[in-house]
Amino acid sequence: MTPISPESKYFPLSLDSLRALGGWVADCAERALGVYEAYSGEDQRPREAIKGIRAFAAGGARTAKLRTLALSAYAAARESSDPAASAAANAACLAASSAYTHPLADIQQTKHILGPAAYAALALEFSHPEDTDIGDREISWAIERVPQEAREILLHMPARNPGTGNRLERLMYDLDAGIRRK
Repeated sequence: MTPISPESKYFPLSLDSLRALGGWVADCAERALGVYEAYSGEDQRPREAIKGIRAFAAGGARTAKLRTLALSAYAAARESSDPAASAAANAACLAASSAYTHPLADIQQTKHILGPAAYAALALEFSHPEDTDIGDREISWAIERVPQEAREILLHMPARNPGTGNRLERLMYDLDAGIRRK
């Protein structure tokens, strides 16, 4: 478990803001869902996780079932031997878990906001290696569609650093920076 930084502080966070975030991250994660389903066949865990966050975003309750759906999608990601399918399942997992974003200004919380789009972009990069710009286009797509409520949540949190060369970290940084500039 990552310790909470002493500089971290809490901020107001409404269910309406979490619902707006949930709808957007569901849209982002769903763009890579076909990558997972092409690999997995009948396994519906990531799809069910996205359905769960969509139900929450539409006004549903934040229940233990949503947490279970997120954990099931995470298990699907861990069980996958295909990096593209694993990234797509991780996008669905983080989308479903976005409903549990803590109102805490901590860098670790930014994964709930940025992770679904970044993992979806990574999944598409892995599954389309011939298209060298697909990940960057996905990040641009996500930035263009981010709702103001999700942007405001992110603005309460510390900005991400460019990372150390890991592609996922770079995608999250680019998304973070793009949303902050918007």
